[in-house]
Amino acid sequence: MFTKHTLLAFVGALALAAAKTTTEETPTQAEIDAARATTLPYSPVSNVKGLVFDRFVDIWLENTDYETAASDENLSKLAKEGILLTNYFAITHPSEPNYCASAGGDTFGMDSDDFLQIPANVSTIADLFDTKHIAWGEYQEDLPYAGYQGMRYPLTGANEYVRKHNPLVLYDSVTNDAVRPRQIKNFTTFYEDLEHHRLPQHMFITPNMTNDAHDTNITVAGAWTKRFLSPLLKNEYFSKDSLILLTFDESGNYTVPNRVFSFLVGGAIPSHLKGTTDDTFYTHYSIIASLSANWGLPSLGRWDCGANLLDLVAEKTGYVNWEVDTSNAYINETYPGPLSDDNYSSKWAVPLTTGECSAGHGIVKVVKKTYDGLKPTYNYTSPVPYDATTGNNVGIKYHRTLHGKKESGVTGQ
Repeated sequence: MFTKHTLLAFVGALALAAAKTTTEETPTQAEIDAARATTLPYSPVSNVKGLVFDRFVDIWLENTDYETAASDENLSKLAKEGILLTNYFAITHPSEPNYCASAGGDTFGMDSDDFLQIPANVSTIADLFDTKHIAWGEYQEDLPYAGYQGMRYPLTGANEYVRKHNPLVLYDSVTNDAVRPRQIKNFTTFYEDLEHHRLPQHMFITPNMTNDAHDTNITVAGAWTKRFLSPLLKNEYFSKDSLILLTFDESGNYTVPNRVFSFLVGGAIPSHLKGTTDDTFYTHYSIIASLSANWGLPSLGRWDCGANLLDLVAEKTGYVNWEVDTSNAYINETYPGPLSDDNYSSKWAVPLTTGECSAGHGIVKVVKKTYDGLKPTYNYTSPVPYDATTGNNVGIKYHRTLHGKKESGVTGQ
């Protein structure tokens, strides 16, 4: 009899263009040491001008309710240097599916922190960046070497680096590539890249399990954020024309709305907006959409397609964001899928291949080619992810006024 994970492996093997993975969940220390001695990090650079920012830095902390994070002195002080986002929602619980969503525009049913891999036919933000040769990189604190794919490091004792907080390593389209894994680096390389002016235009930064509040508390995470970010904001090379987002993967309490404390800082923020708030409804998918709109990139055709743009970007593009009624919105569950533990489904979600998305530049060619002729699984033009079959996030109202005409919708209808 097949187990769920056997079925998952079987379905993944049947997926379009899926390739054999090189991921090893539990390498030995000797294997790690050997790889560390021979694997060189790769730090490409580029200079593609954006509408609002030329560099975007995404920094994630862990598992904290909005009010708890907002009460931290260090975080609240930093937020006053930029724009506080008061209506930013994570996607689900627990951690890993949120990181997954930030790179691929979907959770694919993921509802655990298990060792999971996503078939190579599923595209990510790396594919979007590559359409204009925009350099990207991840920086993961305590990663033993560039492209490490193990579950954790060190192998024993207290957690420091964990794979579940590393978005792009979850995707075979990244890990099966000859070069891309070497763009997933550690903090040592971050400071080397900073010193030698070879930082990429897009960065995803994850502190270790102590500094991100996962195994400690918000006071520790706030103090780390001050130590890490404050000097960088004074560094002209890092901060000039940069937009930095500090956010959390999810709220700490699973029974409350999944709203997370988030703020924007950096040289790309106009002086008159520093110290202000933005009440626009955002999710982690809004960041993918905003990156696409800023650099004129296509969309993934998944939940990034209908996501609201960061207001700074929306104003430049002329896109009108949806106003979302969050009075009954929790956005804290994952719909069934092939990566589910609790609600397993063999169906891999099919993205949109035609139509317009909020970013305004269509769907990326690799997605259109891979899924040509297939019907999309969900209504990805909604600003709120939902699943009508299970009732996940159904009944959330949204509206906007476009060209003098009021438009409205309700998820699930």
